Parts: sequence; structure tokens; C-alpha cells
Amino acid sequence: MSQQRSGGEAGLSTRNGAGPDFPDLPDATVARLPEYLRSLHQMLEAGQDTVSSEGLAAAAGVNSAKLRKDLSHLGSYGTRGVGYDITRLIEQIEHVLGLTIHRGVALVGLGNLGHALAGYAGFATRGFEIVALFDADPARIGERVHGLAVRHIDQLAVTVAQERIAIGVIATPARAAQSVADQLVAAGVTSILNFAPCVLSVPEGVDVRKVDLAVELQILSFHEHRKANGNGQANGVARGSAARPGEVAA
Repeated sequence: MSQQRSGGEAGLSTRNGAGPDFPDLPDATVARLPEYLRSLHQMLEAGQDTVSSEGLAAAAGVNSAKLRKDLSHLGSYGTRGVGYDITRLIEQIEHVLGLTIHRGVALVGLGNLGHALAGYAGFATRGFEIVALFDADPARIGERVHGLAVRHIDQLAVTVAQERIAIGVIATPARAAQSVADQLVAAGVTSILNFAPCVLSVPEGVDVRKVDLAVELQILSFHEHRKANGNGQANGVARGSAARPGEVAA
């Protein structure tokens, strides 16, 4: 997953009424907080009250030094010999991520991916509710998907205002994504999750997260290729090739 940001320094800003005590976090820390939160919820559901930095780091797939530094940005240092209070740490992370505030989400594009996203239960369990669905295909208008009627994209601006929507999800073909992004921004949406395989151009103050499944698969393909060629690469020569006499392997 990659992120596009428009303007500003790396990390969280204090715009939109954030108080002076709101931490200015590095982007890498922000990206790891949801993993910590997921692990903490699993531990709490299993009846666990506290967790060591090593235990939480292992569950989240990071090293403990990095985790302690991340959590120190939140003012959470744990208790020596005890660790972190799980409930308290969940509250701190959810506060910083803004998950204590109801955030309505608009989903644009009701193809196969859009249908799947509309029915994804993980949004609701993390405090997000898809409150409106949009498409440009007249054949889809009025269709009910997981309890919501699909609206025409022309109704976007009115609906965003009525439902107080701040987050838009784009699941359209690439050719339509920029136009949809422009309409979302014009309607007042300031955060976009883009599933279309393209880079969006947005004004300063609008944040975009891009999810490209093909890119993720290509990255995994690289790792598979590297593992398959590991022995040869370890010696500085790709498997199936060798330096000729008098040559130095690159």
C-alpha cells in the first residue's frame, strides 16, 4: 500500500481543530498504529489485561525497540515489570487515530470490487460506516447493495453534505478515478482511499491512500524471484550465469 500526500510536512498535522496536545507522528508510526490496535483487540478478547513491549511487537510483526519508540510518541511508556495496560493503550491509539469519532464513508464504483467492499464487515468493526453508494451506470441506480440504494454520481455533493461524509472510497476503473476524485474534493471530502490503479492529483489538504493489489503481487513476485535465485545471488552471480575467465561478477 502506498500513500500520496499533498503538501505539508511528513506526519500528522494539527488542522481540523486538533488540540495542542495532539502528537505530530511520523508517517511510518501512523502506518503501524492500526497493526498494534488489531493485536491489542485480539489480546483483550482473549482475556489478557497487560502486554509487554516484546509481546506486542511480536504480535504486530515489528521489533520491540521500534514499538516502544512509536508508543512513546503517544506518551505511553508502560510499567517496568508489568508492561502496557491493554485497555488504556487501545484508548490512546483509538484517540490518536480519530476512531472515537463517527466517520461516514462514501463508496464510488459498484463493480465486483465495489460490491465486495460494500459488504466488508471490517469497516464497521473499526468504527467506519459506509453511508452512501454511487455509480455512473444508469442500470445500477436504485440497486440495493447490503441495505443501501445505489445513487447516481450526480447526487454526490448533496449527499456528502447531508451525511457529513469526510472519507471517499474510489473503486472505479482507472479512467474514471480522477474525475471521481475531483467530484469528491469539490463536495468537501478531504480523505480518499483509492483502489483504482492510477495516481490521483489532489489539492493541498486532501490525503490519499492508494491500494493497488497488482503492485502488492508484483512485490511478492520479487521476493519469490529473490528466494528462487538466492544461492546464486549470495555469491554475486545470478543462477544460470557465471563470470567468464578474467571477468569480475557484477
